Amino acid sequence: MVPALAVTVGLLMQAAAGGAPQLVRVWRADSMLYVELSKPGHLLLMHVDALGRIDVLFPLVPTEGTGMPADSTLGVFLPPAAEGNPATFVAVRSRWPFNFTILRAGSDWNYYDAWLLQPTAGDPIAALLDIADRVTDGRPYDYGVAAYTREGTALERSQPLPPQVCWTCVRPRPVVMAAAAPAATNSVDCTNASLTNSFCGVASAPVTITSAPAPQPAAAQAAAPATVYYAMPYYFWSVRDLGLRPPPPVRQRSSGAVYPMAPRVVVPRRPR
Repeated sequence: MVPALAVTVGLLMQAAAGGAPQLVRVWRADSMLYVELSKPGHLLLMHVDALGRIDVLFPLVPTEGTGMPADSTLGVFLPPAAEGNPATFVAVRSRWPFNFTILRAGSDWNYYDAWLLQPTAGDPIAALLDIADRVTDGRPYDYGVAAYTREGTALERSQPLPPQVCWTCVRPRPVVMAAAAPAATNSVDCTNASLTNSFCGVASAPVTITSAPAPQPAAAQAAAPATVYYAMPYYFWSVRDLGLRPPPPVRQRSSGAVYPMAPRVVVPRRPR
């Protein structure tokens, strides 16, 4: 009983002193970024600048080792864009090696074609954790976040922002049911009529006669196939249309000949 009480008191004092130690701790100091791991594992360090550009700070190349011992601190030189501008850093610690297949091009990071390394216009923490989900192949991991404003003030935020979509504001559209057509009725008012032993009864009262709905017409029979007439073009050709006109008759040219004028012959008359 006494040892158990001592252990409980020790745990309470440790929690009061500072709580459970952080597995991954990240902070920036001047032009250096420090990452501290309380347990051994593989480390991946990423950065998003003010323009949304993603950069892998550690390892420098995909082929470099990522193993880190326990209670170790890693110092990384920051690029100039990450020193005095708004920046977000995420350090990922995993018990298993990372799979950088979708982020590499040969022996270097594929900043041109890898869609996970393209600039982000949304939440930088969510973009970096999306990369962590892919390179860890769905295995559990620990991470630490350090975000800074333009003035260099650290932001107290370690979780991605919730999506800016009001799911509770979306109401399902009510289903509109087609109303059935009311039955045809014929109303007869016998209030002011003096009738006895009639269909209105001894005491005159309004009478409503409901007629049964008209039967639905039977399905129309399939229409007989209509006769379709096709007009076949018929062309009339003529000799003129085909350009085969008969040649015109050849006229015989008259050949003129010049003959000398014959002398006039005078026959004298016979005497009587």
